[in-house]
Amino acid sequence: MSTIDPREETPEAVYAAVAAAGRAAKAASESIRTADHKAVTHALELIARNLRREGDAILEANRRDVDNASAKSSEAFVDRLRLDEARLEKIATQILTLASCDEVEPVVGVTTLASGVRVEERRRPVGVIGANYEARPNVTVDVASQLLKSRNAGVLRTGSAALGSASVLLDVVIRPGYAEAGLDPEAIQLIRSADREGARACCSFPDLIPLVILRGSGPTTAELARHAAGRGVRTLAHADGGGVLYLDRAADTDLARHLIRRSLDRLGVCNRLNLLLVDQARWDDLVPVAIGELESLGIEPSLPPHDHPLGHEWALDDGREGRVTLAPATDPEHAARIANEHTSGLAAGIVTTDAAAAHAFLEAYAGTGAFWNVTTRLLDGFELTGAPETGINVDRVPGPRGPVTFRDLYVRQYVVTPA
Repeated sequence: MSTIDPREETPEAVYAAVAAAGRAAKAASESIRTADHKAVTHALELIARNLRREGDAILEANRRDVDNASAKSSEAFVDRLRLDEARLEKIATQILTLASCDEVEPVVGVTTLASGVRVEERRRPVGVIGANYEARPNVTVDVASQLLKSRNAGVLRTGSAALGSASVLLDVVIRPGYAEAGLDPEAIQLIRSADREGARACCSFPDLIPLVILRGSGPTTAELARHAAGRGVRTLAHADGGGVLYLDRAADTDLARHLIRRSLDRLGVCNRLNLLLVDQARWDDLVPVAIGELESLGIEPSLPPHDHPLGHEWALDDGREGRVTLAPATDPEHAARIANEHTSGLAAGIVTTDAAAAHAFLEAYAGTGAFWNVTTRLLDGFELTGAPETGINVDRVPGPRGPVTFRDLYVRQYVVTPA
């Protein structure tokens, strides 16, 4: 395990530790790639068991992390960092669900060319995948389980605030689960350094860690993606979020209230309500309803004229997470255009009883998740696909998009043989 003495935490030492972790994971990756279904399933079941059995140790480590962060961090940040018995049980339940998911078939399709040769399209694991993520301890388990299910090894690096929790999760939950199931625990590595240079280091070794999952704030993740590109490392970036909800002129008022409330149950998550668009024709009667609902939740409405970008993501604005932007839209297509042009493209929904309006909105919106009379909080890997996610990718190019799960962590290979 790559632990660095804080007294020796120079950039050179951090890069050396990441390289060592990458080499260890790469050496173990073949054993994971060839692991059979029974061993992988058993390991996931053991991880879920360990989450339940080692709850006291996990929560004690997490309490220390929370105590260290509370005095200097926002309420939303601390909420993302905090674990409790209910959250641990939810993680364990999701891991068991993942264990029961069907395996990804290695052979996608077979064709025979006119020349007589046989062509198989196959999926192969990447090998070693890195992950740099914010102070969310659950992501340590989510990513490690996704890597195992997809037969990949991994190098994990989390923010300093969650490092204590992540270390205990690796030591008493994840690695013992690998080992007891007969899998090499060296396949999953954690960079035990609080130095932020560890994030850049994880994106610097294409021969060891060719793909890195990036989660965190927009500017930080964008900078890491640029750094990785310059080093020849590919990334799956989950940086920006912010859910959009459009109240159409045919919106049901009670449903609008319900979805506003449902979309703001947690303020520090990417798929929460961020931008509330209201049809111009009903601005005068729907806006007071929306403001009343927001204020009952302790949320401050940001009304026109705005002194910030329309899609400003409040979840990432430490200390000001309790806000939602309100703005007018003239029709469903206009609302979709606003969401396309002014937000990350994570998720947007329409509230309406008019099916034609709903279909116009859904057709015009180009983001990763489009919703009709449903909260954008459902844009989540487990909610939509039945598997924990490594993050939500909002890229507008071919490749995994939306919630990324184990099913996406493969590369394509063509195998050509005589027919």
